[in-house]
Parts: sequence; structure tokens; C-alpha cells
Amino acid sequence: MSAKSVVSGEDALQKQKEQEMIAESGSVAATRGRYAIHCLTVVGTIEGHTLSPDNQKTTKYEHVIPQLVDIEEDPDIEGLLVILNTVGGDVEAGLALAELIAGLTKPSATLVLGGGHSIGIPLAVSAGRSFIVPTATMTVHPVRHSGMVLGVPQTMRYFEQMQERIVGFVAKHSGITSQRFTQLMHNTGELVMDMGTVLNGEQAVQEGLIDALGGLGDALGYLYEEIEKRR
Repeated sequence: MSAKSVVSGEDALQKQKEQEMIAESGSVAATRGRYAIHCLTVVGTIEGHTLSPDNQKTTKYEHVIPQLVDIEEDPDIEGLLVILNTVGGDVEAGLALAELIAGLTKPSATLVLGGGHSIGIPLAVSAGRSFIVPTATMTVHPVRHSGMVLGVPQTMRYFEQMQERIVGFVAKHSGITSQRFTQLMHNTGELVMDMGTVLNGEQAVQEGLIDALGGLGDALGYLYEEIEKRR
């Protein structure tokens, strides 16, 4: 067997493994190029302690957590790209994932496509640099409970504390202030049936919520530059 045939076989096996990884977890480690970038997708609803319906697209946080640990521990992985198109979901799960991404020591970038709504916002700002395409949107709104009446003061205080943690995290990892983010949360003049604000890509950058307008090439370019600095 020729050396070329062996290499072709290895490439085919690598591609098969990547396709299986995408199908199972929505992520892939792109190692065939000059840089080893792990691409993680956060799509649909971020599923936490409660299972989502079977017909709903979800990102399961118990699947993402070990991936992030592996990215940090794997010496072959040089950077992380997180691509988001999410409606939000479980608040605690989303914030936990955002904290893990923020705690990585390797170069990281996020790219918002389509939508980065609700608890997707902390995830969108958690990396070293954040990007958003012009056509994407981000909905900023207060922490909500799914249709249940909050009749106990302690329960209301719990939600207030959770909201404070989200506001603090977003302000720490982006260019927006806590005051401005809270103001956008409680805007009553935009959403007909709710409080909040919908920002398109350009507005998100103007508010300081996202670092820059850009696409896939821009996010990868940033990671390449950061990796080069460390080599």
C-alpha cells in the first residue's frame, strides 16, 4: 500500500469521526488546517434540569460541559469558536455554560447567527471576543417563570438575585454597563406583550453588548491571531 493511500484512509476516517461528532453533539474539532479550533454550536433551546419536548431543537448542557473540560485539557486544541443561534432556555444551565467558557485559558470567540436571545446573551459575551452578523437579533428581557404566578416573596427574590447575576456577568464580559443593560431589560415601549428590547447586529455592537460586526472569517481570524501570539 502506498503512503498516499494510507494518508487518504486516515483523512477519510477523520472526516467520518467529525461527522459523527457533529451528529451526536453539534460540535467538531477542526484539526486538518494550520490551527486546531474546536467549533461548538449552541442552537435551539438550552436544555437544563427539565427535558424539552422531543420535537424541539436543544443544546443539552450536560453534553456541553464535558466538551468544554476536554477543550481546556486537550493540548492539541488551540482555540474555541462558539456559534450561537438560540432562543434561550434554562437560566441556570445557560449561565453555568457561560461561566465555563469565560474560564477557559485558551483563545475563544463567539459568533451570533440568527438569534442570541435571552440567556443566550451571557453565552454570546462569554468568550475573549464576540462577533455578530448584521442580520442576527438579540432579545434582552427580565428573568421570567414559565406562566406560573409568583405568589411567595422568597420566590420573587430568588428571581431578582438570578437577574442580578446575569446583569453582572454581561456587564463584566462586554462593553455595556449594568445600568444600560437593565434599562434595555425593562423597556416597555417595544414588545407588545412583554418588557424588553430587541437589538439587531449593528445595534448590539453600538450598545457595547457585542464587540464587533463580523462573520465566520472574522471570528476565525481573531482566533488565528491569538493562537499565533501564544506560539
